[in-house]
Amino acid sequence: MNLQLEGKTAVVAASSQGLGLAIAKELIDEGANVLLSGRHEAKLKQAVNQLGGPGKAAYKQTDLTRPADIEQLIDEAIEKFGSIDILVNNAGGPPAGTFETISDEEWKHAFELNLLSYIRLIRVALPALKARGGKIINIASSSIKEPIPGLILSNTFRTGIVGLTKTLSQELAPYKILINTVAPGRIATDRVKHLDEVNAEKLGMPLEKVEERAKNNIPLQRYGEPEEFAKVVVFLASEANTYMTGSSFLVDGGMVKSI
Repeated sequence: MNLQLEGKTAVVAASSQGLGLAIAKELIDEGANVLLSGRHEAKLKQAVNQLGGPGKAAYKQTDLTRPADIEQLIDEAIEKFGSIDILVNNAGGPPAGTFETISDEEWKHAFELNLLSYIRLIRVALPALKARGGKIINIASSSIKEPIPGLILSNTFRTGIVGLTKTLSQELAPYKILINTVAPGRIATDRVKHLDEVNAEKLGMPLEKVEERAKNNIPLQRYGEPEEFAKVVVFLASEANTYMTGSSFLVDGGMVKSI
């Protein structure tokens, strides 16, 4: 299938590593120009080199909790590549914790990073997207379908992303902008490894045992690979997707049992 991404421009938030980097790689492999972002310049430089060096890949150091940084990120994409066709909203996951252990400051920071940053990115990119149509992909978590114990911040704000996506699918349709949510299950990233380590310490179990238990709860009996997740995102962001908007897609190996 020809995804018709040659010459398209994508901004991928939080893309110096993990799922964001995997998405950037798949987009570049399909011919798109990609502007990566992240807080750590050294990691961004390494990511660009990993993707083949400057050319179709570029980066802008960005703190997604700072409105000025978000404006500069979008401006950089337009200045460097001339337009924006695809916006992939992504952010590092909030810390683990239960209701009684999370402070006001942690609630505020998680809101700014995991929901408000998406709102701000869409707002700033919207004029460019409205000019020619485009795609917005919001990365969430399997917690949009089934809350994850010990991750109350993620459970709260990821479901907010779904409401945002569904509402904007109606408001942006007249401009030929399609917007969807893609939610990873247990994908083999540093984030998932960290959460497994937290659970291992909490349960007093070896990390390998925690991973084994998690895999036994997945029908495919394994964690997903970042590139498997990225391929779904890239399809939805491509010209092959012309009629899917406002929906939420799980990439979880069948782990979530809800309908």
